[in-house]
Amino acid sequence: MVEKSELLRVPAFADLPDDQISWFISQSQELHLKAGDTYARQGDPADSMFVILEGRLQGRGEVAGEAVIFDLEPGDVTGVLPFSRMKRFTVSGRAETDSRALRFPASLFPDLIQKMPVLTQRLVGLMSDRIRETTRREQQQDRLASLGKLSAGLAHELNNPASAAKRAAGQLRHMLKKIRDASLDLGKRDLSPVQKSEIEKLEASFTQDIVPPDPLTMSDLEEQIDSLLRSHGQNDLWLLAAGLARRNIKPQVVESLFAILDAGTARAALVRIAASVEVASLLHEIESSTSRISDLVGAIKEYTHMDQAPVQNVDVVKSLETTLTILNHKLKQGVVVQRDYQPVPLLVNSFGSELNQVWTNIIDNAIDAMHGKGELRIRTYRDDGCVVVEIGDNGPGIPDEVQPHIFEPFFTTKGVGEGTGLGLDTVQRIVKKHRGNIQVSSKPGDTRFQVWLPLPGAPT
Repeated sequence: MVEKSELLRVPAFADLPDDQISWFISQSQELHLKAGDTYARQGDPADSMFVILEGRLQGRGEVAGEAVIFDLEPGDVTGVLPFSRMKRFTVSGRAETDSRALRFPASLFPDLIQKMPVLTQRLVGLMSDRIRETTRREQQQDRLASLGKLSAGLAHELNNPASAAKRAAGQLRHMLKKIRDASLDLGKRDLSPVQKSEIEKLEASFTQDIVPPDPLTMSDLEEQIDSLLRSHGQNDLWLLAAGLARRNIKPQVVESLFAILDAGTARAALVRIAASVEVASLLHEIESSTSRISDLVGAIKEYTHMDQAPVQNVDVVKSLETTLTILNHKLKQGVVVQRDYQPVPLLVNSFGSELNQVWTNIIDNAIDAMHGKGELRIRTYRDDGCVVVEIGDNGPGIPDEVQPHIFEPFFTTKGVGEGTGLGLDTVQRIVKKHRGNIQVSSKPGDTRFQVWLPLPGAPT
């Protein structure tokens, strides 16, 4: 038999009148649980509130795809609470040790609210704490999921130039050996100063930056150079012909070497020149690849606002471009970006990288809505004391019945495991934190999100 003193030791019931305590006990069922017994199962109807009196219990389940485990001690209240919209238990509960608890039926909550208003108020506070914790967990899970997607994309973006640089470095080692061997061969030959000068002049002109020819012109050049080399008895230099054609070298320039040199010397000179040309191309590829890596690393630092003050003036256009760089792995699959930026700098006071989260969520949703193929339109302009950022897409649009709910926490139209519904809720919270607001208009082929942010010093 449950004593009143036991229930009064529970914080939620402390100092309540005896008659209210007696009524609660009379309407409750005392549970005697052995270690391992289950008192609630995930997915079953949420029809009871439990007050833990003795022992230790444990809740286990999955929230937002994340396994959760929590302990319950004497004095804790769990299960469904008054005013909760929970229809089914989200976790399972079992006894870790021999335990005692009171089970109060949810069907009597209307009577509880009327007879025990102080307890009701305390339970509502408990439910609010539970909601905050669940929301925090969901938001953390959403951030981790977003970070995972961005990290995977960035890993791919970084891997491509890194692999290209590594491949070019390997080929460079091979080409340097060819240059060394060809130089040794030329060094054994008796070349006049004029011949040496001609070889060096051609080599210098071949390694200069040039505009590569179109594929059809390149194919014609390769065929002409190969035919020329064969006419001079060089039947095995077709790879050399391809390399020279890529550099837009004309056959008559190659012919000039054979005009001043014997066939063997001209061959050695061509091998060295072609290898030098290839070295120049490989160095350009390494420079481009490492520059791309450097740009991505810079974009990551800019995106996360590493080494920067938490609150600072941020160039909105630069912030948008940084986000586009981070999301390039999704954009390049078939999304065309149309930019319409106001030419004057538009600065806003931003809290670290939070503004980038706004652009990321909106742009990512737009890409998903277009199934990765379509037109992404980004516009910035000034309206009175605000910066306005408009992000639009030509996807199918947001259905009329969905639009009123898109900023609600946990609302999502995506499938299970594809979204938690916190993206646009997060966007709205960040925008409000910046003293701004967000508006949306949508019809098939034209969905637009407008984010209004006050300029520094503008009245609010």
